[in-house]
Amino acid sequence: MGSLYDVARDVEVSGLTVRLPFDPTTVIDNLRLERYVTGSNGRGIRKLGKQAQRNAYYTIRPLLPVGLRKHLQQIYLRGWDRTPFPRWPVDFSVEDILERLLLISMKAQGITEVPFIWFWPEGAPGCAIMTHDIEQPAGRDFCAELMDLNDAAGIKASFQVVPEVRYSVDNNYLELIRRRGFEICVHDLNHDGRLFENKEEFLRRAERINHYAQEFRTRGFRAGAMYRNQEWFNALDISYDMSVPNVAHLEPQSGGCCTVMPYFIGNVLELPLTATQDYSLFHIIGDYSIELWKQQIEMILQRNGLISFIIHPDYVIEKRAQAVYVDLLAHLDRVRAERKLWIALPSAVDRWWRNRRDMQLVKDGEAWRIEGPDKERARIAYAVLDGDRVIYRVQEQH
Repeated sequence: MGSLYDVARDVEVSGLTVRLPFDPTTVIDNLRLERYVTGSNGRGIRKLGKQAQRNAYYTIRPLLPVGLRKHLQQIYLRGWDRTPFPRWPVDFSVEDILERLLLISMKAQGITEVPFIWFWPEGAPGCAIMTHDIEQPAGRDFCAELMDLNDAAGIKASFQVVPEVRYSVDNNYLELIRRRGFEICVHDLNHDGRLFENKEEFLRRAERINHYAQEFRTRGFRAGAMYRNQEWFNALDISYDMSVPNVAHLEPQSGGCCTVMPYFIGNVLELPLTATQDYSLFHIIGDYSIELWKQQIEMILQRNGLISFIIHPDYVIEKRAQAVYVDLLAHLDRVRAERKLWIALPSAVDRWWRNRRDMQLVKDGEAWRIEGPDKERARIAYAVLDGDRVIYRVQEQH
């Protein structure tokens, strides 16, 4: 792949006016909604041969041992590390575009700082969420022990439950998770890889998913295997989704939303997956350490973003994998203590981001104040011009 032309060279600044050779809203939507991906990503346009192969794989998948599954997936994903875009291990294309536009605008207007409402409550430098997708009966049965590991580090999580076919859950099981301070989300319908195969079948399944969302008393959702078509999410009666990776090189569906910030798809808030899944780390990359996760945590914190994890109960039963997860929890706990990272349940992030959207900055004499829901937790921040870059400064609370 040759180098691409940088259209930023064609930006024109005339007095206070900035003329762009592109529509930034369209470009950002194309990235977030993965419209740049064509022909291979489960948007109802997959070639019949590939669709048949995928359907066959998901039919026999529950019968395949992990050792065989990972071998097949390594073959399927061969060359993933040579994919140039989105950029591995974390892609910040959306943040880069927004900050570049802000820089150009501030310079054109001779402004040195711009006030805004900080991304996270109490001025936290970033946010982290822990999520657990339950795939098989063994994972379901390990959840109590997994909650013990989380509680030892003081980190709550969401459990994504497959409502049909895979395993059974009763109200007592769900209530145990809730009583311990964890939360439940709907995980696909039956995790057969076909949720987004065609629009008619998706709408039929969406009705069932909405039924289970009511039954589980949840407003959160994640599709099985991260298959997705964001254009169809409005059929789901949910508040937040967690099905879109930042970089999808190690997922069966290619693409990636290229941002580490939550974003709205209509009225659904997307909480993108920004850290590598445990299965991919252990069984595709073959790394039983937290070094990659530590790198991703640091990169995302530098951009004040959302650090989100998927840890499957099914894949941390084995002691070696479990020890790696315990190391990750301990590291997150240290980052929280040393740098004030906000570690929250996905539903709390959903509430915060919606409240933040409804807040307003109001001029109060020579100063600013915040009005709106949850304003007590909000902080005023400034985007500050620093040469040829923009840096952020959070105003101290008095």
